Amino acid sequence: MLWVKAFHILFVASWFAGLFYLPRIFVNLAQETQPAVVSRLLLMARKLYRFTSILSVPAVLLGLWLYLGYGIGKGPGNGWMHAKLAVVVLTIGYHHACGSLLRKFEAGRNVRSHVFYRWFNEVPVLLLLAAVIFVVVKPF
Repeated sequence: MLWVKAFHILFVASWFAGLFYLPRIFVNLAQETQPAVVSRLLLMARKLYRFTSILSVPAVLLGLWLYLGYGIGKGPGNGWMHAKLAVVVLTIGYHHACGSLLRKFEAGRNVRSHVFYRWFNEVPVLLLLAAVIFVVVKPF
């Protein structure tokens, strides 16, 4: 079980690294006007989104293995796990929102400012903070 936990943590950290940086590329895309630079940023964003998507799969599957296979977080007194699972669902939604925003940039249909993306960039920090607190502190 410790190997599964270790790899789960590794893949979650890697997934979040991508979720921290991808919206930062969106900030730059929202400010950039030179076509060559926009093209390069879009290439970087596409590659990062693809890589981050790949990393999310083992993160979620290993988490399911811990939950279903080992029963971590099941039973009475484990409300923290329900809250953490809600955070996971929100993180998956955020990940897909990044994909949607990337497609809008690729199609030249972005209507949001760099300020929006600066705030949007803070969401994964809050999601990771909540997940870590729920897992470590187990407040309920």
